Amino acid sequence: MDLNQLIHDCKNHNKKAQEQLYRLYAPKLFSVCLKYSRNYVEAQDNLQDGFLIIFNKIEQYAFKGSLDGWLKRVMINHVLQQYRNQTFLSLVNENIAEEVEIEIDNDDISMDFLLKIIQELPDRYRLVFNLYVIDGFSHAEIAQMLNINIGTSKSNLARARMILKDKIELYKNEEPKILPSAK
Repeated sequence: MDLNQLIHDCKNHNKKAQEQLYRLYAPKLFSVCLKYSRNYVEAQDNLQDGFLIIFNKIEQYAFKGSLDGWLKRVMINHVLQQYRNQTFLSLVNENIAEEVEIEIDNDDISMDFLLKIIQELPDRYRLVFNLYVIDGFSHAEIAQMLNINIGTSKSNLARARMILKDKIELYKNEEPKILPSAK
């Protein structure tokens, strides 16, 4: 089926078209939800709720820009809405002068491990880290999205990087466990 026709059918509340759109985009959008959620179960809930919002707002899609980008933006906004106006996004007065760089050797660290430690970050750090590092939003955009100031966004990013760097270094320095040989 043609993608434009699929969108038109979704705009007409065609359940089969909505199911097809879901099957087509759920895997991509689930990865978005995983980045911004605390855990797998919360990501599943966010995906389901996000698709309900997508189906309610699909009429707003004007065929300008990619559908992928529009869907991702709606999903990110939905997940962020869960965190807006919560106290964990309040101003933090931390002066972190230097940017922390994290060097990762892909042979040493799995993507599953990286996703796990990112999900373990406190909410305010995880959201800013993902928005800035993974999705490429500016601090000004993040500040507006999360209803925080730019300095808080920068501080939260620096703290997230420091925490991740510490966890990666700890992981790399752990002694490999030697199993007793079988006799």
